Amino acid sequence: MQKETTVTDSIAIDGPGAVGKTTVGRILALRLGWLFLDTGAMYRAITLAVQQKRIDTERNESSVVLLAEESGIQLTQNGSGAPRIFLDGLDVTDAIKSAEVERQVSFVSRIGGVRSAMVKKQQEMAMRGKIIMAGRDIGTVVMPGAKLKFFLTGTSEIRADRRFKEMYAASGAQTPAEVLADLIRRDKLDSEREISPLKPAHDAILVDTTNLTLDQVVDKLFQYCRERKLASSGK
Repeated sequence: MQKETTVTDSIAIDGPGAVGKTTVGRILALRLGWLFLDTGAMYRAITLAVQQKRIDTERNESSVVLLAEESGIQLTQNGSGAPRIFLDGLDVTDAIKSAEVERQVSFVSRIGGVRSAMVKKQQEMAMRGKIIMAGRDIGTVVMPGAKLKFFLTGTSEIRADRRFKEMYAASGAQTPAEVLADLIRRDKLDSEREISPLKPAHDAILVDTTNLTLDQVVDKLFQYCRERKLASSGK
């Protein structure tokens, strides 16, 4: 899709939804003093834009692609590393977490032109160096030349429980069963799509998060960073 981007100081974190990529990546970036980019938020932002403009993704893919190419997406983070995402100047951090966006994001993100537009933006950001990117095709497509590549895994049930507690427990917008069903459906769509399917890079380090705490996952990844000389032994 895009030419290979080789960035020495770069880490790719891939894996399915609700496996902890964003939280782990954000904390790891803070420990390293690097920038963190959640690429999934970019696809969610485009999905939100599609919904706001009421574009039919099946009948009008060209309009979806044009929207992805022309939309201004900016990702920032505060002092604690908490990410904020802006779409054409508006903060949509909370809006992209809706159940409606969750249900449609896989359909939008599997459109080839949308992925090309997002990958181009992501690779431009990657060239800054000292960056951690989390997503579903970072190690295979966006940063195949990354210094370190991780692929996080976890059972569907554990991931669904995390997603429910993080996003829907308070509002009641979805039940635990609905969250699990949506997660399994998206796993299938992401893994079976023709363009940039969800899969580990051939040289990715697999980390099963099912029975690990958040701190244990971060510590495990940080140890690999030390071994690859991406972190000082004193941190």
